Amino acid sequence: MKSLLFVLLLVLVFTPAFGQLLSDRTGLVNRLDVQTGGHSFEVESVSNYEITDHTFNKDEKRLTVFINSGLENNIGEMIIPISLLSGNFTFYLNDQQYHPIVKSSDRISFITLNFTGKGDNKIDIIGTTVFSGLEEKIPEPIVESELIPEGGGCLIATAIYGTELAPQVQQLREIRDDKLMQTSSGRSFMESFNGFYYSFSPTIADYQRENPLFKESVKIFLTPMLTSLLILNHTPMDDESEVVGMGIGVILLNVGMYVVAPLILVTQLKQLYSRIALRTAGNSHDNC
Repeated sequence: MKSLLFVLLLVLVFTPAFGQLLSDRTGLVNRLDVQTGGHSFEVESVSNYEITDHTFNKDEKRLTVFINSGLENNIGEMIIPISLLSGNFTFYLNDQQYHPIVKSSDRISFITLNFTGKGDNKIDIIGTTVFSGLEEKIPEPIVESELIPEGGGCLIATAIYGTELAPQVQQLREIRDDKLMQTSSGRSFMESFNGFYYSFSPTIADYQRENPLFKESVKIFLTPMLTSLLILNHTPMDDESEVVGMGIGVILLNVGMYVVAPLILVTQLKQLYSRIALRTAGNSHDNC
């Protein structure tokens, strides 16, 4: 009686839910983690071959399994959750249509695979329905500034000086991290500035790397501004008022360098040109 119970237990333990006893060569357990549509699924497989990789394409409703076998005769069982892939299945073995045994319940599809071929093989499992009973979760868009690693992101300056380790780039990073980011006003300014700066700086930085002449032109143009920012490294900014005051001061200084000074220079050149023109006209009149 005990022997009979023991045999019955073996049958219950080792017999699949829908099928027959697997060959005694079958014993490699694989649990395939499928992350798609904002959900996580597990596909289980027991076989006499190794599953080296897998992919899932939700648009094509296709699960692809890559197999490596040391045996000519291959046998395996695969359990696919209905919530991942279901419906009428089509199978391809090495891109040739294949007809394994499929049995389904309201929760899983149980697939018995039996094929020949030693070495690398590929099985495509194509269904007609994905995410049965589930809703696909649409990921929230990632704000571009979230893609910028902390302590990095001085793209144009890095392209100008050739490396993030350049002293000028390090000084700019210290100003940002040690000065501006230590106060709420500074953080608010950097959030607004990042939204503007990173909308164009990757394109300019890439073009700088491709065009040495453009790189030098940008370097000449930005050197006064970058130099003015270094003032902040030598100025105490321990509270909000000091940050706002120094920020306004640096902005006004740059407006003076990039707007007021060029206007004054252009005005002076126009006046000089007018005086030269009048003098030339007067000399011509005297000669007549």
